[in-house]
Amino acid sequence: MRVALYQMQASIGAAKDNLACIEQAAFAASIMGAELLVTPEMSVTGYALGAETASFAEPADGSIVERLKGMAASRNIAIVAGFPERVGDAVYNSAALVRPDGTTEIYRKCHLYGTLEREAFSASDTPSAVFEIGGVKAAMVICYDVEFPEFVRSAALAGAELLIVPTALAASEANRMIPDRIVPTRALENQMFVIYADLCGVDGVLEYEGHSVICSPDGAHLARAGRGEALLAVDLDRNLYAASMAELPYLAERRPELYGAVVGTLKR
Repeated sequence: MRVALYQMQASIGAAKDNLACIEQAAFAASIMGAELLVTPEMSVTGYALGAETASFAEPADGSIVERLKGMAASRNIAIVAGFPERVGDAVYNSAALVRPDGTTEIYRKCHLYGTLEREAFSASDTPSAVFEIGGVKAAMVICYDVEFPEFVRSAALAGAELLIVPTALAASEANRMIPDRIVPTRALENQMFVIYADLCGVDGVLEYEGHSVICSPDGAHLARAGRGEALLAVDLDRNLYAASMAELPYLAERRPELYGAVVGTLKR
């Protein structure tokens, strides 16, 4: 399966403009032969909405996802995009995967980062379902979620071969370690492909790290971006998945009876 990643500069509160950018990327990615396009966290509305977040939130059957469905159908490509989702009185930091046939997968972020997110969103208690896309079993997490190894391992144990990670990573020397080291490690230790799609540029509130990356199950970088906007496309070779499982059989050789403390409550 060929996949594409769009590292984009989203405009705060400008859903119409951001959706137009996503549609252009979907058109280009489809010409490149991609079956899946992954865009960043909150790519539809911009990330740093703050107190205005709730006013941009829509249900999963609202106009944002309907617009994405139209793009997916017209370009014959599945699209992942982040948006603020309203569910009753709650607002979630969500990602929608929309297929050309109109079927969707919705994931709501479980690990909220910092005051900005905790004041704007409710945290989900539901890990991603494992679903099929292009013949590959996939799961989604969002940004900070990927920094929790137990959470990603849970997706791998549920059968995920591909982890889709929309993100809005702020620029800093420490944060640069996440696409450079943590994401490849998650790929290696779980024998899965990882697509990590970040925002870039400055939105008036935050500067974003960029350096989006697509990793193979052996932790190698199949493609990576710099600091600016970029559209990357690579083929996910199932032979890499099989070879990694054979050479480093971490999942097969686990001894979970020894790991009870890992899932326990932190005591200080």
